[in-house]
Amino acid sequence: MQLHASADWPICDSQSGISFPRVGRSAGLVTYDGDWRETFRPDIPSAARVYDYLLGGKDNYPADRAVGEAMIAQLPNVRLAVQWNRAFLRRVVRYLVSEAGIRQIIDVGAGLPTAGNTHEVALAACPEARVVYVDHDPVVLAHARNMLQGFPDTAIIGRDLLEPEEILADPVLRGLIDFGEPAALLFLSILHFVSDDDDPPGLIARLLAPFPAGSHVAISHATPDTVPEVNEVERVFDEATEQAHVRSRAEVRRLVAGLELVEPGLVWPPEWRPDPGEPVPANAAEAYYCVLVARKP
Repeated sequence: MQLHASADWPICDSQSGISFPRVGRSAGLVTYDGDWRETFRPDIPSAARVYDYLLGGKDNYPADRAVGEAMIAQLPNVRLAVQWNRAFLRRVVRYLVSEAGIRQIIDVGAGLPTAGNTHEVALAACPEARVVYVDHDPVVLAHARNMLQGFPDTAIIGRDLLEPEEILADPVLRGLIDFGEPAALLFLSILHFVSDDDDPPGLIARLLAPFPAGSHVAISHATPDTVPEVNEVERVFDEATEQAHVRSRAEVRRLVAGLELVEPGLVWPPEWRPDPGEPVPANAAEAYYCVLVARKP
């Protein structure tokens, strides 16, 4: 990320246009203002940066770490759970490209880059694969644009899941994605930040509608079914950029009503097609997430 600062320290990322906080020389204090979607706001916890912290990343700030530590206090297994979720991403992308024959992926709510990103896994499986990331967090956009330099068949677009038609109409996406061939839509650790009032099944259906049979949807979603304390974690996101809305496994299944579940169905992340020789951990039900992959008939 290329940052430019004036004498009074307002800084801006030249590629993304992110405005960073102004620091007064005399007071030595940081003043944060502006909408977090347009202005870098480290004082407001970000779901993407909290996830980065739980994964052991470095792109997070005290407000994010405070939320992460609150989650760890409630859910001691949460660091391992997000690692299992990340491993599911790698396995599901390999499956989609290598076994399902998918050549184009739209990763919605991509989050901050880390090891084994969607495009890296997809391109390793098929060099002709095309990947479009979708996110509306300005820090995610800045990091991803830097990461994707030199990958002509990949891109990130600054769009909101709550506006699926805007995603589908984006000229960058339309330059890479062919609506006449099957695509995979990834919703990993994102739909539990969408309220029932915003109709997550409808959002998925609207994004999937232009694509033909054989298209796939992959979901990982927080659930309190075996660990009721997951319900309590909703509250730690009350002041964050997104609020949490965990769901039961039955509710997660209904997110893809009308689609065909791919074996092994709705399971805990370590149970979804583990790699050969990789045992399913005995505490897989403590994943705090459930996962599924579904196919458009």
